Amino acid sequence: FVPALLWYNIFMKKLFPYLKQFRREVISGPVFKLVEAIFELIVPLVMANIIDIGVKNADSGYVLQKGGLMIVLSAIGLACTLVCQYLAARASQGFGTVLRNSLFSHIGSLSHTELDKFGTPTLITRITSDVNQLQLALAMFIRLAVRAPFLVVGATIMAMSIDMKLSLIFLAVAVLIALALYLIMSRSTPFYSLVQKLLDRVSLLTRETLSGARPIRAFSRQRQQQDKFEEANDELQKTSVRVGRLSALLNPMTFLIVNTGIIAILWFGGQGVMAGDLQQGHIIALVNYMTQILLALIVVANLVILFTRAGASARRVTEVLETQPSIIDRGNTPLPFDANTPAVEFRDVSFRYVEGECELEHVSLKIGRGQWAGIIGGTGAGKTTLINLIPRFYDATAGEVLVSGENVKDYPLDELRGSIGIVPQRAVLFSGTVRENMRWGDGDATDEQIWEALEVAQAAGFVRRHKDGLNMRLSQNGQNLSGGQRQRLAIARALIRRPQLLILDDSMSALDFATEAALRKALRGFKEGMTVILVSQRAAALKTADSIIVLDDGEVSGRGTHDELFESNAVYREIVLSQTGGAGHA
Repeated sequence: FVPALLWYNIFMKKLFPYLKQFRREVISGPVFKLVEAIFELIVPLVMANIIDIGVKNADSGYVLQKGGLMIVLSAIGLACTLVCQYLAARASQGFGTVLRNSLFSHIGSLSHTELDKFGTPTLITRITSDVNQLQLALAMFIRLAVRAPFLVVGATIMAMSIDMKLSLIFLAVAVLIALALYLIMSRSTPFYSLVQKLLDRVSLLTRETLSGARPIRAFSRQRQQQDKFEEANDELQKTSVRVGRLSALLNPMTFLIVNTGIIAILWFGGQGVMAGDLQQGHIIALVNYMTQILLALIVVANLVILFTRAGASARRVTEVLETQPSIIDRGNTPLPFDANTPAVEFRDVSFRYVEGECELEHVSLKIGRGQWAGIIGGTGAGKTTLINLIPRFYDATAGEVLVSGENVKDYPLDELRGSIGIVPQRAVLFSGTVRENMRWGDGDATDEQIWEALEVAQAAGFVRRHKDGLNMRLSQNGQNLSGGQRQRLAIARALIRRPQLLILDDSMSALDFATEAALRKALRGFKEGMTVILVSQRAAALKTADSIIVLDDGEVSGRGTHDELFESNAVYREIVLSQTGGAGHA
């Protein structure tokens, strides 16, 4: 019962909650298969009686009677098999659907820290390939995992009822097969996890190549990417072939052992017939039982391989399901609006990524309500990391982040993030219409509100020029738009919800100076009291900010207006001079 034990370890202990609504199918399916197996065990005895009684005595009526019984047994067995097949398909497909939905929902609840830890390619593989493997294992369990071991045990018992001495051959065959299964399984099991990891690597390279097709072609790196993919694919092939060779030994070894057993039955059984201890029909029945054992053990061997692979997939799936998000929504404080408290405050905040160096160290600063605050610094200074702490994409390693005077950890996540409009560095749009993308910001937004946001974001012009207007179709990630158009639509989407706090993370980098200036001017009059945090690499974009924060290697290097920082802060002055060609800050 090795397959059944493996099944218990894989599913019943870890994934049982996803099987609860399919308990009837999981229980009744094997019962139908068990009935079919019982009838299959009866058939050789009927055949033995036909030979020993009907054929021996030339009794055609007896032969026809028993032949009709065999047809009835086969028909009932076929009906049971068809019912079991239906139940197995229903349970396995339903289980896969429930598990995928749960995985997708759980992944959505994970914070950026956990997503960074796993990586996108492996999560895709786990929610597709690994779940498919578990579906197949469930279907095979219902159809075969009980039937095959039952046939092995049942055939051995039936053989004992015919002749106890010859049944020892059956016991010897079963022991040798079990030993072969153990030897093969113990050596092949570690490779199945490795195969899935290598499949993750192939998925990663495939995703990188497809998403980065344009820069790859621009730099003529097709050959290098092809070489990297071929190397990863070859490694996957070699490992798969190696484990396949080990698994391929099971069937020939099983055939060899069972056929040797059949030869032994014919040899010793023939001697029994000659001595008058056995009848010819008994030998036929024993050979049939041995053949049943052969076929059942082949199934068992394949089930062992299947469940071993499913075990590796189950561990990968449960690893995701058992990973708890580090960002816990335990908030109970309604979002206040107090004009006397800063919109955002950092109190001695430090942060480091998992197994990474410290990105922020002892950051303390306040951003007043209704202010325009600029954040500038060199590449890797920690600008994006800093603003990601405000909506709790990450939690500070040390210190506190406050919004309206309250720690962000005390707010309900939906309420906190619902009050913040954030536009990331890379504008992300979704396939669908402009209207559908805008309603990500507010599902109830009217067309008038959408047009208002588009006007402020300087996107209304190119949307109106399109024949479909708000029904203009966007391809995946807005690839049918220019970089500037994507950025403006992303800004408009953030404005739809009329947030208390708007964070623009270098999200005007693709705009020309005139459009950027018009956008900043329109934002000033969009909503009274709205706080704006503008992250930019360009000092010119921040000149009109009420206050500019300079970050240098994760620390606040200075704060003030443009003129104040140019005079007093070496880091800011260097940035300005590098962008103006040494022409000063005029």
